Amino acid sequence: EKAVNLKKDLAEMQEWMTQAEEEYLEKDFEYKSPEELENAVEEMKRAKEDVLQKEVRVKILKDNIKMLATKVPSSGQDLVTELNVVLENYQLLCNRIRGKCHTLEEVWSCWIELLQYLDLETAWLNNLEERVQMTGNLPDKLDAVNDALESLESVLRHPADNRTQIRELGQTLIDGGILDDIISEKLEAFNARYEELSHLAVSRQITLEQQLQTMRETDHMLQVLQENLADLDRQLTSYLTDRIDAFQLPQEAQ
Repeated sequence: EKAVNLKKDLAEMQEWMTQAEEEYLEKDFEYKSPEELENAVEEMKRAKEDVLQKEVRVKILKDNIKMLATKVPSSGQDLVTELNVVLENYQLLCNRIRGKCHTLEEVWSCWIELLQYLDLETAWLNNLEERVQMTGNLPDKLDAVNDALESLESVLRHPADNRTQIRELGQTLIDGGILDDIISEKLEAFNARYEELSHLAVSRQITLEQQLQTMRETDHMLQVLQENLADLDRQLTSYLTDRIDAFQLPQEAQ
């Protein structure tokens, strides 16, 4: 009777494993929204816990069958053979569910990381847009133009590492068919805004550089003119002091 019960327990255990495999490993999942992906991650975590909780039952079953095989070899040997098959299948099921759970957790982590990088780069784009707008109505002063140019250039020196991460993470998920529509839409919007603002910022940078160069050249010309006028003023003052008649001076001094 004990052998019959143990055989029944083995059959139930095998049936449970078959159902678990069909439910957790053979279903085709399509992750088209973050909610679907998150739910799948939580489901696989529960599946892993459920499978691992059966470990105690498997161990008890194993001990009982081995004890029976020791006491009644004729009845227990067939059970030992069946037990080995169940143990092998159970271990395989555990490994596969652990693997799938780990994979889904990695995918979810990849999605969260992508969102974080997009947030960082969006904040940078907002800053860049603000700096570009600030260069629109500058006072016609060299210091103001110079400060605006330096401020814009400091933002443009932003490293490209985050954008590389966005591209690689997005492509990894899209290649796996995971959230591909949502990610494609996000990347398209981000890249379009990045290209537009980058080109506008570089164009404004060139304009400011040219404006600054013109202002510096004008300032230099005014400085030279002022120095020449100062020299002329000193020379004329000396002529007046010495009471020299204008007709005695060179034509330019007259």
